[in-house]
Amino acid sequence: MDDLQLNVPLLRRRVPNLTVAARAAGLRPATVSNLCTGKTPVGRAEVRTLATLASLAGCTLDELIIRETNRGMIETGVKVLDLLSPIVRGGTIGLVARPGTGQLVLLAELFNRVGKRDYTTVFWMPGEKSPGIDEVAAESDAVCSSLDEVLNKIRRYREDRDVVLGADRSIVLSGELFHLQDQLKEAGARPVTILLVDHRGEAVDAEAPYGPLDTLIRFDMELPTRKLYPAIDPIVSTSVILEGAQLESSHLTIQQRSRKLLRRYRELRPLLSSGSAGKVSEADQALYDRGERLEAYLSQPFYTAEPFTQKQGQWCSLQETLEDVRVILDGGADHLKVEELYFIGRLPI
Repeated sequence: MDDLQLNVPLLRRRVPNLTVAARAAGLRPATVSNLCTGKTPVGRAEVRTLATLASLAGCTLDELIIRETNRGMIETGVKVLDLLSPIVRGGTIGLVARPGTGQLVLLAELFNRVGKRDYTTVFWMPGEKSPGIDEVAAESDAVCSSLDEVLNKIRRYREDRDVVLGADRSIVLSGELFHLQDQLKEAGARPVTILLVDHRGEAVDAEAPYGPLDTLIRFDMELPTRKLYPAIDPIVSTSVILEGAQLESSHLTIQQRSRKLLRRYRELRPLLSSGSAGKVSEADQALYDRGERLEAYLSQPFYTAEPFTQKQGQWCSLQETLEDVRVILDGGADHLKVEELYFIGRLPI
């Protein structure tokens, strides 16, 4: 019973002056207030109280009482994200990138993908335009230009669906992000996941560009030079989900093995690229080859890029990604050429 909560946004929307309405219906305002804030657990409330609130809101008890779910991760179908830096449902996610590495492309793609997964997407338009902003807006269910407008949209949408909000770093610097998060603390409300970008490309030089984050997605300048996208750094990008054993043990094990392999691969890359293969042991050569295959496999065609790349976007479920990565780590893809793994979905085996 501890995971039951009132659907407070529904109640407040349908009963604007809840205190007065509750008193007129014979309920103590303090009792209703404590239920709405979570101070009094729903499981300890009198049935008469809950039935009266449902009657006031014109809804059923099933609509009034909802089950709180763990935040967990939002599965995006983007292999490198789901494997190495899962997006925390209801968390604050920061995209850190220099211009030209694809942060706005990724934001538009994530809006496209989560929109197909029963999420509502809202884009808080920054005060000035930059390349890629219009593409993000085109993938959004709603585009807003002010804090009040964002709050009104979210409160309307989150009654029925989770909301994913995309916004620029300027709302962090102005303090509006803190105010937004404070206003969204409503007991029983569906989570709002906030994706923060920096369209000016200045965040990459700041020590903590967005403040505390649940997921950090850092872009790598070197990957685009080799035409590898999404250009997400697999070593630095991370998520709090990976720290508290909140994932299946198999996921944790595979992501740890992947990060270790990619770290060693990156250490060996300058040496082998300079033609010094003779100085590398057979064991390191094998690690390098598998790291190269894993890096290639983590590239992926996007749905939003189809008109430009002429490649069909690919969705890989988390389970499919874990299965394929395990094969690569265990040497099951050693017979495949690296070129066969660029911009694919599943392994071709």
